[in-house]
Amino acid sequence: MFPNSILGRPPFTPNHQQHNNFFALSPTLYSHQQLIDAQFNFQNVDLSRAVSLQPLTYGTISPIQTSTSPLFRGRKRISDEKNFPLDGKRQRFHSPHQEPTIINQIVPLSGDRRYSMPPLFHTHYVPDIIRCVPPLREIPLLEPREITLPEAKDKLSQQILELFETCQQQTSDLKKKELCRAQLQREIQLLFPQSRLFLVGSSLNGFGARSSDGDLCLVVKEEPVNQKTEARHILTLVHKHFCTRLSGYIERPQLIRAKVPIVKFRDKVSCVEFDLNVNNTVGIRNTFLLRTYAYLENRVRPLVLVIKKWASHHEINDASRGTLSSYSLVLMVLHYLQTLPEPILPSLQKIYPESFSTSVQLHLVHHAPCSVPPYLSKNESSLGDLLLGFLKYYATEFDWNTQMISVREAKAIPRPDDIEWRNKYICVEEPFDGTNTARAVHEKQKFDMIKDQFLKSWQRLKNKRDLNSVLPLRAATLKR
Repeated sequence: MFPNSILGRPPFTPNHQQHNNFFALSPTLYSHQQLIDAQFNFQNVDLSRAVSLQPLTYGTISPIQTSTSPLFRGRKRISDEKNFPLDGKRQRFHSPHQEPTIINQIVPLSGDRRYSMPPLFHTHYVPDIIRCVPPLREIPLLEPREITLPEAKDKLSQQILELFETCQQQTSDLKKKELCRAQLQREIQLLFPQSRLFLVGSSLNGFGARSSDGDLCLVVKEEPVNQKTEARHILTLVHKHFCTRLSGYIERPQLIRAKVPIVKFRDKVSCVEFDLNVNNTVGIRNTFLLRTYAYLENRVRPLVLVIKKWASHHEINDASRGTLSSYSLVLMVLHYLQTLPEPILPSLQKIYPESFSTSVQLHLVHHAPCSVPPYLSKNESSLGDLLLGFLKYYATEFDWNTQMISVREAKAIPRPDDIEWRNKYICVEEPFDGTNTARAVHEKQKFDMIKDQFLKSWQRLKNKRDLNSVLPLRAATLKR
């Protein structure tokens, strides 16, 4: 187990929670003095003495050489340590689990097309930097239910299933990202000892592909931060730490000073590209909302993956270039499945408000995917019919001028008359904070291109019933 809320445990054991529980921090902004302390930590930390990283082995790649020198102990003399209680000092723990962690090779899918919700890691983890993370007890997770992929009785549905089985993210891919997250969390805690690093987005929400990048959210407190000042300063320190202390592990770290600043980098071992933001806590919540939808009905994941591949092929799946983000596309698919005459999906936020409330603490949000039972729909449409219906819905039926896509309400609702929605080309409601996830589409030319692709693809697919007519399968498979 790793010390992260997504992996089935509170951040601290009960006897530490009263004084050390990160999520019990008072709802105040990071003070000027705290940021100065973080700067001081960055300037004075010595990784050769501060960190003892577990060596990693990815398949047949040689393990990284890491330091095994003593932990940082501040100014306290070793001879004085015996005079302090065990839980009242920075103690060095010698983990018995120091052998290299082996990441399994990709496991082929079984012939009967059964798959489980990817496990949220049962490996026991003993942190080396006790200064940051107290020892943790093993807390068992609820076992994920096993579901069966739908049957394919026609050529188009068969093509969708085969593309999904080839390109879906494997458990081994997720493990690589999680190991990187765990290592980086311990590094960042040298600067911000009570921070937590979360893996979010497509890597964890059930809709990831083999080629999906990793998204990370650094939480310094469970309250909003000023993205222009506070978040940017925190990421500046993290970026410097990556450039100076972790250059052997991380390459191409870039600080992007956007409206929501991020640090982009590439992990040299797993070869995964990551984006790291600060305190985008809504991203943690919607990751597990989408994960619950992904495993609620067995047609959801294959349909979402093929639509993301289709949108990427037609260059309408890139928010940085004024088109749709993958998150908006997923919400559009879920909305379509909710609004069918015989719905395939309900509104989870309406049926289980206690599981998806913003009042649920971050270290508990991972329980929802395992606690919600499967949804039994009377709709027996094939994957091919659903793909055709999705394209037709947004090409001919949905009113882009007056309606807003709402997964929270499980229906199209009138646009609110405020600045967030007024004069916007596409309106997709974020299920938790109510913002417009499609605000990147701010040019009429891009909006017209998106609508045009829906219409043309629907007409081609309706006539040929062959996925190659709208998405060349060879090219899509090679991209994984």
